Amino acid sequence: METEVKPMLKYYLIFKILLFQNIFINAQDSTAENRSAQPEQLSLLRKNTQKTIYPGKPLIMSLVVPGAGQLYNQSPIWKTAFFFGTEMVSLLAWRSFKNNADEYRKNYQSFADENWSLENWVFNRFNPVSQEWGGISSLGSLNGTHDLRLVVSGNLANDLNIFGHISSDSLEKHPEWFYSGDVTEVRDRHFYENIGKYDQFVGGWTDARDNWYQEEKNVGDSTEIVIKTPLKQMYIDDRYDANQMLDYAKYSITILMFNHVISGIESVWYSQKKASEKLKITSNFPSRINLVFNSQNPMGIGGLEMAWYF
Repeated sequence: METEVKPMLKYYLIFKILLFQNIFINAQDSTAENRSAQPEQLSLLRKNTQKTIYPGKPLIMSLVVPGAGQLYNQSPIWKTAFFFGTEMVSLLAWRSFKNNADEYRKNYQSFADENWSLENWVFNRFNPVSQEWGGISSLGSLNGTHDLRLVVSGNLANDLNIFGHISSDSLEKHPEWFYSGDVTEVRDRHFYENIGKYDQFVGGWTDARDNWYQEEKNVGDSTEIVIKTPLKQMYIDDRYDANQMLDYAKYSITILMFNHVISGIESVWYSQKKASEKLKITSNFPSRINLVFNSQNPMGIGGLEMAWYF
């Protein structure tokens, strides 16, 4: 899925830049044309331009490329720069955080591949480190709230007539299956989450026999006991950093989406504001009010003359 998203994002960005460049060039050409026109032509051009400006057009332009609607409306240039700049910064931030998250993910997975093994997990289950270890329910059984997916192959698959995946819970009753050498764990997303999140898998870490310890964790109304090792804690910290980068990437996409919407709304508002101001000007017809002179009237006033020009 990642390989499909990367080229799509690249083409999407190129399309937006080319569209924005085309709109900007057209706006410059239109401005230069207006400046070089005669007064009569200038008046005509303005009338034609005003007729073709519709609220829907800048809205669509801003939804595609934030800032394009503002450029079309001939808004102050800082508005175009602000919305388009926010678009670029959001995309660059998303890309940077996503790359960092991928790099952190590769690092913590490599760390787990080197320091956690199914062999340690099975061995420590049936050969407790200490009496205290054996008394902890999460460490006293391979069964628990979660499990790992195992692949059975070779002679064991033929003997058991099992082809495909089995649960790690089955090793609680048949640890000999693992020691046959025909059982391996599937190291997928659930595997890397489980070994760092749940106590039942702590026995798989290479330092579990010598350096395991209990830690109290406040969960609101109660206190939970968590089993850790130094290597497990390092792994948890690395996964936390990777998840933080993913959260920042999500925030960047959220800002990008809001930028499209706000740019579109602002372009419509500004377009309607200009139309309202134009209507207000054209509705104020020039008028004239005069007194009519009458020589026969002692006061010289014969009436009131009013005129409107439109």
